[in-house]
Amino acid sequence: MAPLHLVPILADGVTPQGNAFWFAIQNATTEGKCTIGVLLLLSLFSWTIIITKARQLFIARKWTKKFFAAYNESRDPMDIKRKGEAYEGAPAYQLYVRGADEVDYQLKNHPVKVKGKQYISPASYEAVKVVMEEAASAEAMALEKGMIVLSTAVAGGPFIGLLGTVWGVMSTFAGIAQAHSASLTAMAPGVAAALIATVVGLLVAIPAMFAYNFMVTTVRAITQELDGFVSRYANQIEHEYVDSRPLAEEIAAAISRERTGAEGYEPAAVEPELA
Repeated sequence: MAPLHLVPILADGVTPQGNAFWFAIQNATTEGKCTIGVLLLLSLFSWTIIITKARQLFIARKWTKKFFAAYNESRDPMDIKRKGEAYEGAPAYQLYVRGADEVDYQLKNHPVKVKGKQYISPASYEAVKVVMEEAASAEAMALEKGMIVLSTAVAGGPFIGLLGTVWGVMSTFAGIAQAHSASLTAMAPGVAAALIATVVGLLVAIPAMFAYNFMVTTVRAITQELDGFVSRYANQIEHEYVDSRPLAEEIAAAISRERTGAEGYEPAAVEPELA
C-alpha cells in the first residue's frame, strides 16, 4: 500500500508559482476575487463581534456573581443602593438600580405612612414592576446585540463561497470551450481558483458557528437569571415597602384622616342655632 502524504494548503512547492492558496488566488477571476473580498469583509465583522461579545459576556458573568453574592447577604432589597456599591458590568445590577430608583421616587412623591413608616401603594408597586420588566428587556437586548452578524456569517458564508465557486467553474468551462482545449493543464488553474471561494466561505462560517452556539447558550443563561431575579426582587420589595393592609383597614384610615383634617386636629363641632 502506497504511503499517504498530506500537503498543507499553504505549503511551498505545491505548485510552480509557490503555494496552493496563493496560486488559487492569483488565478481567480474578477468575480471570484470580489466574492473572496466580500467574505473577508464578513469575516472582519464576525471576528469583531466575537471578540467584543466574548469580552462583554465574560465581564457580565464575573460581575453578576459578585452582585448576587452581595445581594444575598442582605434581607433589605434597597441595601446595596444605600451602601453605594456598584457592579457596573452585571446586567442584574442595572436592573436592580432601575427598580431601586423607582422605589425611591415613589417613596418620596407618593408615600403611604403607616405607623410612622413610609410605604408605597399597590398602584405605585405596579409602576415599579413595569420599570423592572422594561429594564430586563433592555438588558436582554443589549446581550443579544450583534449576534445577527454571527448568524449571517454562519448561514451566508458557505453560500457566498459556493456562489464564487460555481461562477468560477462556469467561467473555466466557458474558457475551455472557446479555446477548444480540454486538457487538465488548462482546467486546473480555473478549477483551483473557483474552489478557493468555498474554502474561504467555510473558514468564515466555522469559527462563527462555534462562537454563535457558545454565546447564544451563555446569553440564554444570563437572561433566565434576569427573569428569576425580577421575580425575586419584586417579591422582596412587596414584602418590605408595599402597603399590604386589608382594604377595610385602609378605608378606616382614610376616614380617620378626613375627620382629623389635614392639620392633624379635630374640627370644632358647630352648635345648632336656637329658633
